[in-house]
This record gives sequence, structure tokens and C-alpha cells, in this order.
Amino acid sequence: MPTDKTDAVVVGAGVIGSSIAYELAAQGYEVLVIDKSGGPGYGSTSASSAVIRFNYSTFDGMAAAWESLHCWQNWNEHLNATVDGALAKFRQCGMALLDVDVAPHARTIGLFEKIGIDYQLWDATTLVEKIPGIDAGKYYPPKPVDSESFFADAETTLGALYTPQAGFVDDPQLAAANLAAAARSHGAVFAYNTRVVAVEQLPDGIWQLGLDDGESVKSKIVVNAAGPWSGAFNKLSNVGADFKVSVRPLRQEVHHVTAPTGYNDDEILGPMIADLDLGTYMRAEPGNGFLVGGTEPDCDPLEWIDDPDTANPNRTVARFEAQVFRAARRFPTLEVPSQPKGIAGVYDAASDWTPIYDKTDRQGFYVAMGTSGNQFKNAPIAGRLMSRIIDQVEAGHDHDADPLTYVGMHTGLEIDLGAFSRLRAPNAESTGTVMG
Repeated sequence: MPTDKTDAVVVGAGVIGSSIAYELAAQGYEVLVIDKSGGPGYGSTSASSAVIRFNYSTFDGMAAAWESLHCWQNWNEHLNATVDGALAKFRQCGMALLDVDVAPHARTIGLFEKIGIDYQLWDATTLVEKIPGIDAGKYYPPKPVDSESFFADAETTLGALYTPQAGFVDDPQLAAANLAAAARSHGAVFAYNTRVVAVEQLPDGIWQLGLDDGESVKSKIVVNAAGPWSGAFNKLSNVGADFKVSVRPLRQEVHHVTAPTGYNDDEILGPMIADLDLGTYMRAEPGNGFLVGGTEPDCDPLEWIDDPDTANPNRTVARFEAQVFRAARRFPTLEVPSQPKGIAGVYDAASDWTPIYDKTDRQGFYVAMGTSGNQFKNAPIAGRLMSRIIDQVEAGHDHDADPLTYVGMHTGLEIDLGAFSRLRAPNAESTGTVMG
């Protein structure tokens, strides 16, 4: 162990934990990051689709995503040019959110206009013109792919809400590595292949973390950014009794196929598609690839697990068929391979699909939880939100009674950090899916 005492310990070196470490270290904190894996972003970050979109159901969620876009667009600047070597790249391709009643466009457009996000409304004719090969049929609600109803003809058509500035990051694990390198440039220390096995708060308020190598470290501040292991780490630390939002590990799969005919145009990647009508999402991969994931439709059982370490790391035929057959329904020219190809990972999913960026009821213990699945996009800003909360709470501010705000450096938007509180009321506007 490089040190037995530090200002702040961040547990988890994924894209969120590495971002928090970077922001704290840049402000002068002595930071130690502990991760059970062998490097930054080796956990659920590496299984992320790395989609950068803005259509959240709340102003604060959308404002955070819009602010984060500007960080991704200026990634080297965000890192303060502290990283040598390859940098993750943002690929702008736009995104079409297909019409669906569960995510009405009127509310989303109102938030877009309030924030200043460009958008276009496409009818069915425009949708087919803009995305060659797409079937504009309306099939809602999503149905099991092995049911007769799945193959029923569409009785009407749908359009889409299109955001041209959306896109994706080409290498999510590299993004985490970039943030970790930036944190190290400010003195942060990373301890990989290390597990926290015991946590105790001493009478003076200092936290003592026992490690699996028999060593221990003391710190005034602990930040739980352990992804799907965050709930177990809270339990180990005797934290979370007052949470009004639950968080639980959820196994997911993302599959890779060849893009449908006409979807890409020479070097221009086709737009991402959020298809809650069928229960899937799709985005381009460089090299004429096509990535397909799910949006947790009611007809598909969710794979909640108790211990992320026991999750099946392999893609499955059942999940492959459920997701890729839906994509083939939307794109009739999509070729479905005989063998599944893709990745499996575990998400840290909050009950309302909104993250928890907050203090806790234990002095000096902070959480960045419920982030997997839809918070990769907000990783740059998540570090700044958490560092603001930590700075002010450690200085004596009562964030529970008087929620802090954060003003975006790029957009000037004021974000109410109470929207990410562990004590918040469940988001009634949530789609109940990864779309938030």
C-alpha cells in the first residue's frame, strides 16, 4: 500500500471514480483510489455503450448531460492537457428517439428549449428518408420475440425526435484511463488488484479501511464509487439506512452485428436509435458495425443479482435473440448471425434510473451510486458535482436541508444537486427504463 493515511479514498476506478479522483486531486486533496480490478475502467465501464444523449426526464439530468457533452467535445481541454498518449474520442452521429407514449416528446422538447438543445421533429416519411432501411411501423408495447404477437403487422407509423449533437465515445475504458492518468498527474495514487474487506469509523471521525493484503489506510473522506459493488460496500461500511432510493446490480448484455444495408453512408456513421417502441437501442460502430442493447421492456425479465462477482460473464443466446431480433424488426435488412457476438456486464441500477451523487448520514462518507447504464455520459461532470458536495459539506454545509447547486463551466446552467439526493422522492416522470 503506497500510503497508510490520505485525505480522501475513492473506492472504484471506473469512469465515475476516476473522474472524482481527478477533480479532488486537482483541488489539492491527497487521493487514494482502490479498485479490485487490474486497471481503470475494467468493470462495468468497459461494458458501456458510451452513448452521449440528452433526453432525460428531468431538467437537472438533462442539464448535466448537456454540460458533459461540452467536456467530451473538448476532452483534452477537460483533462487540462495532462495526459500523454491516446485519448478517447467523441463521435457525433445524432440520435433519433422514436415516438412512444411512455416518453412523450412535449415534455422533452420543453426541456430542450429551456436548456438550448437543438432538435428536429421527424414524421414517418422523414424518418425513412433520414435513416435508410428503417421500418417506421409502430409496434408498442414491446413483445416477447418468441410470441406470435411479435410478428403482427404494424397498424400505423411513427416518427422521431432527433438531436443532431448526440453521439458516443469510441472507447469507454480508455476514457476512464484518461481520467485516471489526469488524476495521477495531480498526485492521486491508484491501488489496483486490491479489495476493501473491513471498514470502521474511529471515535475521531476518521475512516479506517482494512485491505485484503492485511494493510489498512485511514482517511477523513471515503467516496463509494464501486459501481455494481456499491451496495455491498455501503453494507460493509454500515451506510445507507436512510436511503429512499434503492440500488441493485443488474446484469445486461450488448450485442454486435454488421450494420444494416444503407445505414452508414461512406465514412458517415448512421444515427443512434432509441427504440422504446420495440424495447431496444442501436448505435453504429466504426468499421460498419452495429451495437444493439435493450431498454428493459416489461415483457423481458430483468436479471437482478446479489453478487456481481457471480454474474455470468458470457453473452447468452436468449438475450441475443431478444435484442437482435427486435433490431431486425426495425431494420428488415439486418443480418442476424448464427452465433452471438457481444459483451455482458453488470450495471449499478437505481430504482428510478437516476444516480445518487450525495453525502450520507455518516460523517465523511459520500456516494456516487446508481450510475451504471446511463451515467457514462455524465462522468466528466459527475466528478465536479461530487467534489463540490464534498468541499461544501466538509466545510460545514448541510446539503440535506439546503441542497447545493452547481453552475456548468461551459453552459452556465444551474444544476440542483438535490435532484441526485439519496433522500429524493422517486422521479415520477421516469420512463422506468435505462433512458431515465
